[in-house]
Amino acid sequence: MDFFFVLVFIGLAGLFVFGGLFASRLLAPHRPNALKNSTYECGEAPIGSGWVQFKPGYYLFALLFLVFDVEAAFLYPWAVVLREVGVAGLIEAGLFILVLIFGLAYAWKKGVLEWV
Repeated sequence: MDFFFVLVFIGLAGLFVFGGLFASRLLAPHRPNALKNSTYECGEAPIGSGWVQFKPGYYLFALLFLVFDVEAAFLYPWAVVLREVGVAGLIEAGLFILVLIFGLAYAWKKGVLEWV
């Protein structure tokens, strides 16, 4: 009996999602034209094809930024409870930072941080 309510809620969630999509498809105005189907480039007319290859280094640079951004997000709660976790928490956070420093040194050695 406990799972019956879970199934009912899953069914209602699916009904809301697919019902909303169906209602949108049914009621939304649909008048395609060349201007609406063109690529939008921040108000500028697009030049060339949109299918250009980017250097993988840009993606790696973005991923490294993401890793260190997440690091800051993980260190903030630790800093808030620093007095309660004591020396053991300090050592664990130090190991966490040390692993990230090794990762940064590895990326630096491989040339991932070179922009050009």
